Amino acid sequence: MSNNPLNPFGDTAKGLAKNPLGIIALFIVLIYGLASLVTAFANSLTASERLPLIWFLVIFPIMVLIVFAWLVSRHSGKLFAPSDFRNEENYVKMQMTAVASLVAASTKSDTTASEADIEKIVEAVRQALPTDRQKSEDWHNHILWVDDRPNNNAYERKAFEAVGLRFTLALSTNEALDLLKRNKYVAIISDMGRREGPREGYVLLDALRRAGDQTPFFIYTGSNLPEHKLEAFEHGAQGSTNNPEELFQMVMKAIVTRV
Repeated sequence: MSNNPLNPFGDTAKGLAKNPLGIIALFIVLIYGLASLVTAFANSLTASERLPLIWFLVIFPIMVLIVFAWLVSRHSGKLFAPSDFRNEENYVKMQMTAVASLVAASTKSDTTASEADIEKIVEAVRQALPTDRQKSEDWHNHILWVDDRPNNNAYERKAFEAVGLRFTLALSTNEALDLLKRNKYVAIISDMGRREGPREGYVLLDALRRAGDQTPFFIYTGSNLPEHKLEAFEHGAQGSTNNPEELFQMVMKAIVTRV
């Protein structure tokens, strides 16, 4: 076995060279290594020759900080190599947590964020996602949301849209059934009580299951009681909640499993 002291550095350099962030780090180390080498022989330099070196050592870290801040704020999705996202499930969970937390904060907190603020944060999340995570315009990224008051779920839909999903809205059970005869969806989200009746969520769900339609179905309602969750499962739903973060996680997990 070789005891060459450069071996650990070589292994570290090889690991860092796999993505842009590591290459930036190696470049900084190289620059400072050369600067240190020059400094070691600074005694042979005149004062006018040492001055540029001093200014470089002072200004360089500031420049690196500014450039790095710009990259993180504008091009964060390009700072990682594909191998950094090898575990797709963990990557999806990370994005789910970030966006779902945004939704929960914007709708449940005491101080509601402005719509402009939400748009900015959602756009930042969208830009941070690699382009290959954006699904094509087909049923794999198409959700049917059934609710007679769709404006109540605007923030939740923005969160899903931030990760490349799109929606068709239905205001009634009959409208939803008509759409489902003509289109295929990756998931269905429904409220419970509508103008048609207090248990319309189950009316729609039961009709689908009787027809053999096994599209993942989630009930987004005002209750999160265990007995209501159990009842939803008994009707054939994949989940029931009143929590936007829990809804986001359940739906995204079903989508990843299905596609």
